[in-house]
Amino acid sequence: MARATETFALTQPKLVGGADDTLRETFGRTLAKLIPDYPDLVVLDTDIASGTGAHHVRREHPNHFYQFGIAEQNMMAVAGGMAAVGLIPVVATLAVSGLRALEQARLQIAYARRNVKIVASHAGLDAGPDGGFAQCLEDLACFRAIPGMVVISPADGAEMESATKTILDYKGPVYMRSGHSPAKRIYDFPRDFTIGKGHVLREGRDVTIIACGVEVARALEAAVMLEAEGIRARVINMASIKPIDSALILRSALDTGCFVTAEDHNMHGGLGSAVAEVLATATPCPLEFVAVQDRFGQSGEPEELAERYGLTAPFIAAAAKRAIARKSARG
Repeated sequence: MARATETFALTQPKLVGGADDTLRETFGRTLAKLIPDYPDLVVLDTDIASGTGAHHVRREHPNHFYQFGIAEQNMMAVAGGMAAVGLIPVVATLAVSGLRALEQARLQIAYARRNVKIVASHAGLDAGPDGGFAQCLEDLACFRAIPGMVVISPADGAEMESATKTILDYKGPVYMRSGHSPAKRIYDFPRDFTIGKGHVLREGRDVTIIACGVEVARALEAAVMLEAEGIRARVINMASIKPIDSALILRSALDTGCFVTAEDHNMHGGLGSAVAEVLATATPCPLEFVAVQDRFGQSGEPEELAERYGLTAPFIAAAAKRAIARKSARG
């Protein structure tokens, strides 16, 4: 895979054309491409390969593909056993189905310190027309709370490609979100992805916006809106939610003095909570949360739902202004 030491964020993200250009499809194609380099890699599926991108592996490397039917708990437990004998299991599932097997992920994988990668699609309102049942808004919180579990939410296809390679090289349990809808391009090509590091996409000294997943593109759009009003926003892609880049957060606290977090997730327990934990223990700052306000989703197109639930760029820009006002009030 072509690698680069540097890349440039696009000031105004562009929608990637084509229905196949989703994070889940990028994930599946990347896995299929990497299997020759990882002969011990196996992909586990619960009859939803077309929805997770795992169908690429099923078609190109059927000997590395295992079908479990609709039995997520069994699949997760077997993944722990496979890892115990030296295989690298990748569990491809829907995010809500991953929650169904949370006990097995905790005990057979994390508690046992097994080298298993859980990659889940249909997370957040991005799942769109599938409705509130399938729109998992709790996954980051649930998996972040499991000791030893790495939690990642890439922003676009290029980052998904690089992150997939990185988690295969990492020795330990990982939970990674993919995505249901076509992604907006943030990076021109795959960059070196490092677990535990955030990436500054845009510099600014008035406010810091930290986002993950689909909200990164919206954060960049919000920064452009704020710039038109003379407000300079720093934008950070925090794809690594656990471990989180505490050093970058604290440096931004000194530089900008206030924050907005943006995520397609419940406001409780996700990226915003992770950032708040860092700030509360070191440098308390005004922090505004752009997230789903403790509600379930509903059926609709992803962008329509993002607008209805307050996740679009104008809401992020408004939150940034509130954070700046709170900073100014503190003197």
